[in-house]
Amino acid sequence: MGKPALPEKRAVFATLWETSRGRFHEEAESATRTPFQRDRDRIIHSSGFRRLKQKTQVFVAHEGDHYRTRLTHSLEVAQIARSVARRLGVDEDLAEAMALAHDLGHPPFGHAGEDQLDACMEAYEGFDHNAQTLRVVTRLEQRYPNFDGLNLTWEMLEGLVKHNGPLITDGTPVSALPAAFRDFPQLERLELDQFAGPEAQIAALADDIAYNNHDIDDGIAAGLFTIDDMLHLPMVGDVFRSVRIEHPVLDTQRTVYEAVRRLIGLWVDDLVTETSARVAKYNPQSAAEVRALPEPLVAFSEDFDAQQRALRAFLFERMYKHYKVNRMRSQAKRVLKELFELFLAEPDILPPPLRQDAEQAPEARRARLVCDYIAGMTDNYAIDLHRKVFSIEGIV
Repeated sequence: MGKPALPEKRAVFATLWETSRGRFHEEAESATRTPFQRDRDRIIHSSGFRRLKQKTQVFVAHEGDHYRTRLTHSLEVAQIARSVARRLGVDEDLAEAMALAHDLGHPPFGHAGEDQLDACMEAYEGFDHNAQTLRVVTRLEQRYPNFDGLNLTWEMLEGLVKHNGPLITDGTPVSALPAAFRDFPQLERLELDQFAGPEAQIAALADDIAYNNHDIDDGIAAGLFTIDDMLHLPMVGDVFRSVRIEHPVLDTQRTVYEAVRRLIGLWVDDLVTETSARVAKYNPQSAAEVRALPEPLVAFSEDFDAQQRALRAFLFERMYKHYKVNRMRSQAKRVLKELFELFLAEPDILPPPLRQDAEQAPEARRARLVCDYIAGMTDNYAIDLHRKVFSIEGIV
């Protein structure tokens, strides 16, 4: 059996843990772990990471155990990111840590929850889940005696804030960024006008690979569409047909699993091939040079990106806008809206010590505290809390 083709040494453009820019709060280095391994471990042990187990992607948690949660999704992204990082010869631990942390700022109920919290916070500078991730890892996690947050490395923080690319483009002022970004006092030290390092770019596209393919699995399992409905799609249809030809008596579930497995492999191969071509084109000699390039170093090919857009368009119409999903979205948004309005108006019913902070705070500050509280909830906790505070049966 042949061995996988792996680089023999670190790529020259990899982020080097030995020359990490360090942490904003000074700490002694670990004797047994690199700084990026330590970042990964801090994320895994955080309360925000644990709560991802009952925060969902598309479906609400009580709909069933089969569907992806933010936790299982993050683990799948981490596996893909680590595989790509290994093939490209960059730091696997940093790529994995980025993948594990990228969804920490998501509220309950997926994008419906984010949309509703943003609407609730419209008068108070809004809500953005990427900015909330920074808030979680720099402020809301309170585990250590000498600082708030997880005190992650500079490389982790800059990768998290640039999950979707540079924050400052075409002269955009820092004042235009979401409040949760601007509240971080070291924000402007994260080189906001440049791309993230290579490992962060890998984690961002591993996120795309994971949700593109696993939404296929979840959508079919939920009965929102069938394999036959997807046969017209470029690449996706070809893969499903090839599985059926090779395994004509395979049941639907295994057919889907095998097709998704192959599709992930195609996505990863294209990502590595296109990125390798860009490495040859630009010849970056450091991670700093990767950040300064005029375009991302890590990317899909144009042809593959077009096929990916066709799949996303299909999923948008047949899954994300399906009436069953819309009903869940509607219910979820009402739950969060009513909780937000209640806690903002009556901070004395918040749990301590949040109650004391909210009661003494100006309205805008109180709104942000309530937003933090709700954003940290799981789907099930939000549903249960809503029942308790709005139903007479909930009185205990």
